[in-house]
Amino acid sequence: MKSHFTFSKNQRNGIFLLLILIVACQLLYFFVDLPSEEIHMQSKAFNTLEKQIDSLRLAELQNKNTPKPFNPNYIDDFKGAVLGMGNEEIDRLLAFRSKNKWVNSSEEFQKVTGVSDSLLSVLSPNFKFPDWVREKKKSKQLAYSKVKSTKSFRDKQDLNTATAKQLQQINGVGKVLSGRIVKFRNTFVGGFIADVQLEEVYGLSPEVIQRITREFTVKNANTVQKIDLNRATVSDLVTIPHIDYDLAHHIIEQRQLRSGYKTFNELLKVKDFPVNKIKIIELYLQLEKNIDE
Repeated sequence: MKSHFTFSKNQRNGIFLLLILIVACQLLYFFVDLPSEEIHMQSKAFNTLEKQIDSLRLAELQNKNTPKPFNPNYIDDFKGAVLGMGNEEIDRLLAFRSKNKWVNSSEEFQKVTGVSDSLLSVLSPNFKFPDWVREKKKSKQLAYSKVKSTKSFRDKQDLNTATAKQLQQINGVGKVLSGRIVKFRNTFVGGFIADVQLEEVYGLSPEVIQRITREFTVKNANTVQKIDLNRATVSDLVTIPHIDYDLAHHIIEQRQLRSGYKTFNELLKVKDFPVNKIKIIELYLQLEKNIDE
């Protein structure tokens, strides 16, 4: 036993050096980030390869007999392979169906499986969905067309006489928004000049404004003394909403460079002009004469 546990000085030094090497290797492994070989995939080459695979699939499908109409929800591994679908595309569909979900359109089929546009264009003409799916689509389209249908000017209510309670009948307009509309309308003598002024009401989204203008419109608008853009002074321009003194100077400077404005759209090129407010500003302007005349 003594011979196994008694070491000479050289042996002890060797063991000590070995332990140091082991500890150093462990530290090197855990704390030193050695460079690894990165794999760079060329997206151009990958897309080219994908197109080639799709073309081979389509060529194979064209050589076969045209498949009969089928419900894509019942595609299995064999059927998918025959149709030219890849393994991953088939697996995505099977995983989707395993959750007791159904594909009810060609667009949804592509979204679930991830098939290419070219393959979908070949398969989709043969898709056959149940009658209840087609009826549901028709009813949705009919309902959508009813919503989209707009009333005539005569059938709409006057936006300038509408009460807050009447405005609340519009989906998306509650007590707060209806109150803001009425309050903002009352800041103008005689009410709104045009429907576009609804865009100035804080909190009204374009969708809600669209719903309002399907039922309401400005009928008895107050007459506004419009300003000739090609004759207006700085003092005239600053009376228009969204135009301050700096912008008024820029407008006149641009007018002089152009020898007069021909259209209102030329205002969009004026420095610092509020592009999203041009329809509001146009309500107070007119073009009668050029400054050279």
